Amino acid sequence: MAKTGLEIFKLLPKTNCGECGFPTCMAFSMKLAAKQVEAEKCPHIDDDVIDMINIDSAPPIRKITIGIGDDALVIGAETVMFRHEKTFVHPPGIGILIEDTSDESEIIEKAKKVDEVSFERVEQQLKPKVVAVKASSGDSAKFINTIKKVSETTKAALVLVCEDPDIMRAALDEVAESKPLIYAATIDNHEAMAGLANEFSVPLAVKADDLEKLTELSEKVAAAGVKDLVLDPGTNVGNDYLRDVTYIRRAALKNKLKPLGYPIITMLAEVTSDPEMEMALAGLYIMKYSGIIVLNDLDPARVMPLMVLLQNIYTDPQKPMQMSQGIYPVGDANEDSPVLITTNFSLTYFIVSGEIEASKVPSWLCVMDVEGLSVLTAWAAGKFVPEGIAKFLNESEIGDKVKHRKLVVPGYVSQISGELDDELSDWSVDVGPREAGDLVNYLKQWSPN
Repeated sequence: MAKTGLEIFKLLPKTNCGECGFPTCMAFSMKLAAKQVEAEKCPHIDDDVIDMINIDSAPPIRKITIGIGDDALVIGAETVMFRHEKTFVHPPGIGILIEDTSDESEIIEKAKKVDEVSFERVEQQLKPKVVAVKASSGDSAKFINTIKKVSETTKAALVLVCEDPDIMRAALDEVAESKPLIYAATIDNHEAMAGLANEFSVPLAVKADDLEKLTELSEKVAAAGVKDLVLDPGTNVGNDYLRDVTYIRRAALKNKLKPLGYPIITMLAEVTSDPEMEMALAGLYIMKYSGIIVLNDLDPARVMPLMVLLQNIYTDPQKPMQMSQGIYPVGDANEDSPVLITTNFSLTYFIVSGEIEASKVPSWLCVMDVEGLSVLTAWAAGKFVPEGIAKFLNESEIGDKVKHRKLVVPGYVSQISGELDDELSDWSVDVGPREAGDLVNYLKQWSPN
């Protein structure tokens, strides 16, 4: 039976030092009981106590770290089947496959894309995080040379793709310190691959062509002492993939089946060469339940929608996505540009700023922190109200950015305009349209006089 928070608390040092990231040992113990954190986060407990706690409190899907430093990829540690139950925790790493038979220019060009294909959205940087290097040549020297070129070009997490233990050993002799994932242990080579994973302290992918064999193989590799595993169920296409990964997730979460309690990797680059099919399947794998997705290419036009999907799926549904409070110029805003105000709910910001851009009228968009609520919800909650808006604007620098003193408020809260006029004695308040879609015509007719 799993330990309660109080039972775990009795095993903790009770220093309340906060080094685990929680204010008290009791708060930490409650998170442990909820399987939302690992005991290793406490620096003051012995390994035997950690093992005792982790038997019951570790997430049913093991957390795996690939790579080192700021570029490390963390996957696993998931606790739910569906994001609305709590939340998904660690977004999958999207990456690219590079074969050692490619010429040098192609290798470097592909590796550069991992860092160059990057998008900022809701103040988060969305980018690929993985490079998989495949020993297609069967030549250890070529394999190592390709890995070195890739490592010199990007610090993204590495996946070394080779089923020959001798070639893999030669590669690990060169790059083991970067903590790559080695791919893959199969029924034929698992003993040697497990030995390499233990010797070099790196995570290991296990691969089989059906779930029964995958379960048996995972058990054997774990029995050999390898703790950090990643699963490849071998069925990477459509319905078969969805069936198998759903079973893996359910078996790990509901049935506590330890051999399947690991994150999943999908080598999509080896499934299809059709870019559109690859994109469609990648979207499925993001939602269900891949930890690493390796693609043939990182075309920004296809990667961006995948990244936005990933961001939405892995955002906590219980916490609104928010923008930081501030004054945002849209276009080449100047001293004669309109000043509009809205809330910091990210969807509101993107809709409003998008319509302003479409109007071709450079503007200042004032975004007020209302804890991520939409305009009407924030007004009803007493957060988007005249005194708060006045305080925000008076403390901002918007008065230094424009000559006029006209503020546009959303039409849905027109009722606050009179009181806001009183609060902002130097400003006049214009009531804008109720719908963001009407901003284009409104702004084209707006005048600072």
